[in-house]
Amino acid sequence: MMSIKRIMILLAFANLHWVQSQTITSGPPEPPLGKRWVLNPELSDEFNGTQIDTTKWFDYHPQWKGRVPGLFLASQVSVKDGFLQIKGEKMKKDTLIKNANGEEKFTIAGGAVVSKKTVLFGYYESRIKAAATTMSATFWFSTNGKTKSLKECDKYSLEWDIHESIGRNGPFEGSYFANGMHSNSHYWYTDCNGEVHDYRAPQVVFQNAELSSENFNVYGGWWRDEQTASYYYNNGEPKHQKFYSEINKKPFDRPMHMRLVSETYPFPWIELPNDAELADPTKNTVYYDWVRAYKLVEANMPIPSSNNEPVIPLFNEQILFHVAIINLVSKTILKIPIQYKAIEDREILLKLSDPEGKLIKETKFIAYTGYANLEYDMRIDKKLEPKSGYSLLAIIRPLNTKDPVDIDSSTLIINLKSK
Repeated sequence: MMSIKRIMILLAFANLHWVQSQTITSGPPEPPLGKRWVLNPELSDEFNGTQIDTTKWFDYHPQWKGRVPGLFLASQVSVKDGFLQIKGEKMKKDTLIKNANGEEKFTIAGGAVVSKKTVLFGYYESRIKAAATTMSATFWFSTNGKTKSLKECDKYSLEWDIHESIGRNGPFEGSYFANGMHSNSHYWYTDCNGEVHDYRAPQVVFQNAELSSENFNVYGGWWRDEQTASYYYNNGEPKHQKFYSEINKKPFDRPMHMRLVSETYPFPWIELPNDAELADPTKNTVYYDWVRAYKLVEANMPIPSSNNEPVIPLFNEQILFHVAIINLVSKTILKIPIQYKAIEDREILLKLSDPEGKLIKETKFIAYTGYANLEYDMRIDKKLEPKSGYSLLAIIRPLNTKDPVDIDSSTLIINLKSK
């Protein structure tokens, strides 16, 4: 007969895979004009293997043992069933670790996964289901160590938290961390007297009555530049943040490592997880379905493909016009605004017809993989008559194929004016 514990685990995984199938749209926001988002494979992982990819990740935190009483242990980190999993558990034996101030006692096992590469700017997102405990489910970045600031005697380091949460509520001040999305940025500043300051921008919060442990959610952050970031919850409308800049006008100017961490939070702001929930396999694990990193490149710049990275259907491939009708001045070069999404290099075919439907010009160009926002210069043999109702059919289709099948198409009406 199957044990009750075994049945609980099977039911938990059945529910988990059902939740996984409930797709939430994902992907980066609209890129700036002339740019396109492409995947950065060094900080992206679908976690579909049987072990962590050690070319990309540490299964521990190289600079931090964890917040007492939660100790980061590689034994708590695994990749299976299509997820990165970090399990929180009561340690069988307390661990004492010496430091400059004496000894620290660790009683709870948590875990951390840290990228081996650093990044500067870009869009990052992860699909996460928190453990149903008070241990964290976090997705964040930080620098290693401190570097000199504007004076020779002061130093600073950076921390950018796209999302922090716990998995259940309770009678404690930080109970709200179990719901919605919470985004922070820290300018860790050590002044010339050696005093450390945690300078923060105002926290960005997205509200949701549902616990973060009930379903998967997509948490995204766009590190735009040294001064600002934008945050996205389940690919909805963004909220924005200006980094603390009283000391340095462009504070977030250093590359950072990505970190996926399950830790204990400061008590009593958030209560420590209890033994019962830490022993429950249906509650004690954080699941990361995937993590994806995107970088901005020029819209017309090819990116060499890697044979080690499979083609991932990150986008619903399509070609887009923002509006149905545009007004242009009649010239021999028509500047056409186009957006497209392509999971690999494609071809875009453009067909311009007059108001009576007669084909005037047909041309094509390569649409390099990614999400692009560009202005295409369509050259016309001679200046067209100013008139309303020219139509431009845009088709995205496979590249270097004898009889390509259209993937998507869109039509734009162009009204030409004399001036």
